This record gives sequence, structure tokens and C-alpha cells, in this order.
Amino acid sequence: MTFKNKVIWITGASSGIGKELALQLSKFDCKLILSSRRQEILEQVKASCSNNKNIEVLTLDLANYKAMQNVTSKAIELFGRIDILINNGGISQRSPIIETDIEVDKKLMEIDYLGTVALSKAILPHFVTNQSGHYVVVSSVMGKFSSSYRSAYCGAKHALHGFFDALRLEHDKDNIKVTMICPGFVNTNVARNALTADGSKQGVQDDATQNGLHVTAFVKRMLKAIKREKYEAYIGRFEAFGVYVKRLSPKLIHKLVLRSKVR
Repeated sequence: MTFKNKVIWITGASSGIGKELALQLSKFDCKLILSSRRQEILEQVKASCSNNKNIEVLTLDLANYKAMQNVTSKAIELFGRIDILINNGGISQRSPIIETDIEVDKKLMEIDYLGTVALSKAILPHFVTNQSGHYVVVSSVMGKFSSSYRSAYCGAKHALHGFFDALRLEHDKDNIKVTMICPGFVNTNVARNALTADGSKQGVQDDATQNGLHVTAFVKRMLKAIKREKYEAYIGRFEAFGVYVKRLSPKLIHKLVLRSKVR
């Protein structure tokens, strides 16, 4: 697979992984649609990109998942089609289960799961009509095994794998691809923006995220996985091997995560 002549829609494009995806993909001969809640920031990202005449900005709020049909229609109108949807938008969480308000769990599911699923379902008829389409979903290694203080986040990411594995099966006949990208620690603002027990932002970086992969290196590896149409890609440092340890021994990964004392 090549990115040449493709129309690629990126959610969560205003910062972090989404912004870096825009910067790197803009160097290819493709067209981009950049989405997030913040129009002004998206325009700044667009201005930073190469070939920005081939880039359009379209705001969306994943929490407003009932509006995805309308947003998708607008996205298709911009270039006449969509070839790849990169579901990158979302939020994280850092708080003990016993202290976490149920509204935090609800918000994580609404944004990370329902928003992504609603957008993906809205574009599905377009992919089926074209007998072609590629979903790229930024999950997490926490979608394959769990860690303390991330219960709502882990729950939402695990749910994404269940949904998109089913979608891949149902629409194999329609030549629709699904690539699940599972980052380990990547040095972005995801920890600073993570929700705490009462729904407020954590506001500070943690050591594991600070010492994670540089976002430029991460996105280079992510784009290779997309081009190869991999079903799943685990991209990180030592923490990415936890996926394989979980398959071998759930008890062992439990002990290893406890020892890591990641907060």
C-alpha cells in the first residue's frame, strides 16, 4: 500500500501523535483532512505542513457522537472520497478505581470508544460502496493488558479491539482493512491532559511518558505499519513486550506491571 493519491482523515490532529501524523503525511503526494475540536489550532498545524494546499480542516467533537453522520458527509464532500480514516482522537485517565467518579468512566467511553465507533460506522457505507477503505485505530498496549490507575482508559481501549476485530471480519469481503496501533509510552501531552478522579486534568507529566518514544520516531514506525496493512502493531520500548508476556502468562504480566510501579 502507498499513500500516493490517498485521501486521509486524521482525528485528534491538533497535537501529539495526530499533529505529527499530519506533518509527516503532508510530505507524501496525498490529501489530508485534519480534525479536532479546535479550529484555530488545526489551522496552525495546517500552516506548518508541507503541501498545505492539499489539506482541509474540519472540526469535530468525539464526545458528540450523535453528530458523526453529518460530520462524515462534510468530510467526504471536501475531496470527494475518503480512503483512510485514522482514529487518533481521545483522552486518558490517571486515578485509583475506588476514588474515580463514574462520570469519568462515562466520559472516557463516550470519547475514546463511542465517538470513534460512531465515526467509523458513519463512514462505513462509503467504504462499502467504494469496495475499499482502511481504518487505522490508535489504541494502546493498555488495550491488550492493563495497568493500575488507568481503569477507564484500559476499559475503553479494550472495547475498541473487540469492535474493530468484528468489523474486520464482517467486511473482509468488501476489501476493508483495519490496523490497530498500540503505542507504549510516547512523549506527548497525553499524561498532562489525562483526567483524574473528579474529572479534572492531571496537568503534569509523568516520568514514564516523559521518557517514552519521541513522537517523530513513533509516527515513522506507525506509518510503516499502516503501509504494510498490519492487523496490529505494538510500538514502544520494553512495555510493548507486555503484549506477548500477557499471551504467555497473565500471572506473569500481573507481577511485572506491579513491580514497574508506573503511576
